[in-house]
Amino acid sequence: MTHWKLTLAYDGTPYHGWQVQPGLPTVQGTLSNAIYRAIGERVLPQGSGRTDAGVHALGQVTSFALEAPIPPDRLQLALNRCLPPSIRVLSVELVAPSFHARHSALRKTYEYRIFPLRSASISTDHSPHPLSGPTPDIADRICPPILAPFVWPCPWPLSLDPLNRAAAAVIGTHDFTTFAASDPDLAARPTNPTTPDLASEAWDPEKAAVTRTPVRTISHSQWQLQDGLFLYTVTGTGFLHHMVRNLVGTFVQCGAGRLDPDIIPQLLAARNRAISGPTAPPNGLFLVSVEYPQTESPDCHT
Repeated sequence: MTHWKLTLAYDGTPYHGWQVQPGLPTVQGTLSNAIYRAIGERVLPQGSGRTDAGVHALGQVTSFALEAPIPPDRLQLALNRCLPPSIRVLSVELVAPSFHARHSALRKTYEYRIFPLRSASISTDHSPHPLSGPTPDIADRICPPILAPFVWPCPWPLSLDPLNRAAAAVIGTHDFTTFAASDPDLAARPTNPTTPDLASEAWDPEKAAVTRTPVRTISHSQWQLQDGLFLYTVTGTGFLHHMVRNLVGTFVQCGAGRLDPDIIPQLLAARNRAISGPTAPPNGLFLVSVEYPQTESPDCHT
């Protein structure tokens, strides 16, 4: 068997998320079909994370094994010929059998992009802006249709300083229950499954225990203004279901003057999803990159 690590970029707009679902187009299912068409083997590639419907990726990582020997450059060429333009294989690597796109990951980085519909949103003034009503320095902006699938066209004027004060409060190791949606996949999975589920990874009790804890470590959390967009970048050891989108939805409440940024530590301590902000739309979210330990030598594969 040859064991492979692929890095993908995709536009998540046409897909119902990463994970294969019967009768629905998904990134995982589309890639699986492309592998079958190119190589003639039916495998289910495992991703570093299950991006939701409408979420995009600049550096999603997937792993799988093949029986057929094929040079990496030929595999990349063959897959890109069989994939739709919305999915591209950026790189292909041979890895050791122990490599797993999800379980071997050390850190992930996500980016969220907001297009402010009010021109005052791009001000660096630290004072809160009014949320409604005509003012001399606020004007409506139009989100270009070509950009709309990849940003949140936010209707409220935002200030950068409260956004960053709120974002800084989540750096460190915390219980992120307040910012997590219930994960239906985890809730439905039996404790000791007796039959394999082709739509999920192989069951690993140790990894399952890690996955189920709501504690995560965030090493970077920051907003910036770039080309008229508010960009939020966050790096962590892992993320709970809808966690990044829930963080963004809450931070935007702070940036719009609707919520005090200094309340974020209290929200974390409460461990209550009902008291945090709304879930931001999926189309502004990108999986940027996934970090791994130094890749093991593939020489040990058989």
